[in-house]
Amino acid sequence: MKTGHLAAFAAIALGQFGVAASPPAWASEPLIYQADNLEVQLLLQAGVNVVAEGNLFWTLSDTFARSENYNPDKVWVEYYLKPGISASYTLPWDMTAYGKASLVASYTQDIDAYDLGNTGRITLEEGYVGIQKRFDNLSKIDFSIGPRELKLGTGMLVANGGSSGFERGALKFGPRKAWELAAIARGTVGNYSATAFYLDPNEMPSTDNKNELAGFDVRYDGSGGGFAGITYLNVLSSNNAYPKAAPAGRGAPSIQAGARDGLNALGFYARTGPINTHFGTAFFSADGAAEWNETIDMFAWGGRLQAGHIWSEHSWLPSLTYTYKTFSGDDPATSQQERFDPLYYDGSPSSWATGSKSSMTFINSNVQAHEIAFNIKPTKKNSITLRYAHIRANELRSPIQFGQATRFEIAGGDNIVAGVTDHHLADDFFLEFSHGFNRNAFLTAGLSASFPGKGLDLAANRDLPVWYGGFVNLVINY
Repeated sequence: MKTGHLAAFAAIALGQFGVAASPPAWASEPLIYQADNLEVQLLLQAGVNVVAEGNLFWTLSDTFARSENYNPDKVWVEYYLKPGISASYTLPWDMTAYGKASLVASYTQDIDAYDLGNTGRITLEEGYVGIQKRFDNLSKIDFSIGPRELKLGTGMLVANGGSSGFERGALKFGPRKAWELAAIARGTVGNYSATAFYLDPNEMPSTDNKNELAGFDVRYDGSGGGFAGITYLNVLSSNNAYPKAAPAGRGAPSIQAGARDGLNALGFYARTGPINTHFGTAFFSADGAAEWNETIDMFAWGGRLQAGHIWSEHSWLPSLTYTYKTFSGDDPATSQQERFDPLYYDGSPSSWATGSKSSMTFINSNVQAHEIAFNIKPTKKNSITLRYAHIRANELRSPIQFGQATRFEIAGGDNIVAGVTDHHLADDFFLEFSHGFNRNAFLTAGLSASFPGKGLDLAANRDLPVWYGGFVNLVINY
């Protein structure tokens, strides 16, 4: 990245939005103004990300979409700014009114992995108002309405309400998380909470499938840091289509138009707090979900088991986490639809992404993965993580990937839409380094590689190359 770009970015981030030293009425970190019953806080996130990719999508475009002239080697730069303001006002009778507003300005310079670039948008991120009534230190009720973030449980089904990339830019950063409209009512009594919600995702105009969903979540938070809960949701309306495997897997899948409409999902999540061991602390977690839709004769399932350990008595605090996740695919031998719909999952590498490179192609449907993450912290400000994922298909001759969850195509062609004849899809490696300059500024760099499995090689009828890449980004967060 050119020095001038970084200097201009810093000038915008630090100058235009007022991150200055000791303004008269504001504290410097964080930027808070307090007067009587009113508290106002200025907010700012900003980032710049340089990305390089080689042999994108294992060069499957050379087999499935030669006419597209897709270039599998790319370098691009992403930017985003997210200024905002939040406020709260104390009312009589132990009530508080509050609200938040923020914008996202994002841009991609040069052409990204999906063959789009030199484009960006400014969109509303959050813009909600709410009111809270507290009864005592352990009990309260809360209601809010407007665009805002909402993540339920560990983020298996409901987490990412906003879409980035494509015409909005900032594909890798994905700075948009808020739902376009969220009505949220929550009650808390002691360690228990119940949340009812209505959500309208912030979809891109080019792929707006008119999704709306509603449901509830019940959760218990233990005093030791563990938690457990259940989530139910119903898709009130949707134009999203599902792929249906061809009979016996022979041929291209058919398209079930509007198949998400009426979907029901029931999920559970649980995680222990830190469990003391002779060498440090351990944790265990489990997630699962069932989905059904009588209109299209659908039943699908997915889940995750996870176990981790941190050697807290040792320097560098080494930790090791093992994850097994699996999501059903459509069985070509049945007329029923068994394809798991991943809905709005948290796609970060430490959460629900399946693999590193592979997560750009395989959504959480008809895949299973064994994943290992090893982390060390050489200093308080530095962290190094190595991730490995072995990724397989659950159902042969069944759609593995059908676009990027909201699109039926990707640059490079509709690869492996009809499925594979061998379960092994890929092996992903991801090495990540993170440095915190202070509590507000972070530098992250990573190298990753995806080795194609036999299933992909057979689909392309050739030995595919390794898909590799790297990135370095700087993020500030006030």
